[in-house]
Amino acid sequence: MLLKYFYDPALAHASYLVGCQRTGEAVVVDPGRDVQQYLDAAKAEGMRLVGVAETHIHADYVSGARELADQHGAKLFVSDEGPAAWKYEYAKDYPHQLLKEGDTFSVGNIDFEVVHTPGHTPESISFLVTDRGGGAKKPMGMFTGDFIFVGSIGRPDLLEKAAGMQGTADAGAHDLFRSVEKFKQLPDYLQIWPAHGAGSACGKGLGAIPSSTVGYEKMYNPGLQISDEQEFVEYILADQPEAPKYFAVMKRVNKVGPAVLGKSPLPGKLSANEVVKQAQQEMVIDTGSDAEFANGHVPKSISIPQKYVAAWAGWLVDYERPVSLISTVQDLPEAVRVLRKIGIDNISGYFDADEVAKSGARSESFAEVTPEEIAPAVENGNVILIDVRGESEWKERHIEQAQRCFLAKLPEMAAKFSGDCTLVFQCRSGGRSAIAASLAQAAGVRNVKNLKGGIVAWHKAGLPVVEIGASCGPDSDACTHEAANQGQAVFWNAQCPV
Repeated sequence: MLLKYFYDPALAHASYLVGCQRTGEAVVVDPGRDVQQYLDAAKAEGMRLVGVAETHIHADYVSGARELADQHGAKLFVSDEGPAAWKYEYAKDYPHQLLKEGDTFSVGNIDFEVVHTPGHTPESISFLVTDRGGGAKKPMGMFTGDFIFVGSIGRPDLLEKAAGMQGTADAGAHDLFRSVEKFKQLPDYLQIWPAHGAGSACGKGLGAIPSSTVGYEKMYNPGLQISDEQEFVEYILADQPEAPKYFAVMKRVNKVGPAVLGKSPLPGKLSANEVVKQAQQEMVIDTGSDAEFANGHVPKSISIPQKYVAAWAGWLVDYERPVSLISTVQDLPEAVRVLRKIGIDNISGYFDADEVAKSGARSESFAEVTPEEIAPAVENGNVILIDVRGESEWKERHIEQAQRCFLAKLPEMAAKFSGDCTLVFQCRSGGRSAIAASLAQAAGVRNVKNLKGGIVAWHKAGLPVVEIGASCGPDSDACTHEAANQGQAVFWNAQCPV
């Protein structure tokens, strides 16, 4: 048996090529949309890629399953568990096998046994793998998808928080408890191969180690230590990271079937002389560094630096509008790969960053201020400080005068921004807040600043913060500061503090 591991750090996504060396056949488990890597690996090993198996309908990236079926003749092995709303609609168009608890399929001398493991999603399944070619009669490992991670468990609240399916989080948590109890009965020696690693929003506290064993997870995975069902439900629903809104889009795309890319070329080059006009008509994303953007950028363009494209484009891009990029030739392929992997296909072209700089179109800027420079104005209420971090970060430590508005909420609040206020955006170290400043400026706020170094620099400067356990602070959806004891209006009102 051949087992090859593929990991995309941009999305913390793990996928696998499993092959039978005796028959030269292979299957991919939970593939990403960039399928050429699997085809190249199979060819290098002298194997034919004959199938693709999925553990569930993914929400955080566009699956490569349809691409492999349509362009390369791979047979689909997909779940038939769960309610009618969560069935693979496109599977009927290709050779396929629908799978339920206890079903099996084989690739050469490698057997896959299906275990229904609902909770993260209703249709979620896992695969027990037995290498008959090596003489085994019992499984050696399990592909767990988003069910069991190293050190964590898949979250059950995404359908409710991202897709708006009310009441599914609690029901999913109870399903997940029963799945976990079933998992605990498996032999300790079994290896587990999950679909995500540290940094994924599909769970909390995921480990960075690629694989583990059932026995190790039973000893040290926090979610596997709880034997009381209600206690487990409360644990698994608490302190989950914010659910990216694009997850709802990905669920629909992967259910009905994503567009087939084939050999799609990179977007074409656009004239730098048109970039100002383009930014007035559609979303123009500048993938250069946040410091460069602050110093000078195209009016109405949005800053999403290359290193943040995977994390934030899905939150901030309107999937219904065309997008164009300001990028270097070197960075363009990776930016496009990541955008397409999260379903942003409507890319009308790109502007060469160097040509844009020479054209004089970078006519707008905003200030980056140090904590020492801005602290007096923050403390006196002469500016409005907006913390764009997540809820868990806020609870751990925040600046007392700050109002929290999660970065992903800013686009929908843009129409309520007051153009007369001075807004200072802040995050942990200054990266996300620079994106926020670009969004506010594009929405028409004239006085925008970014706190250089974020709360880390603020704390190092010896300036006061509210520590863990403080009573003030908003809930996960709020964009206010409940301890607004200085009488400041929330920042998107027309009024500003004196």
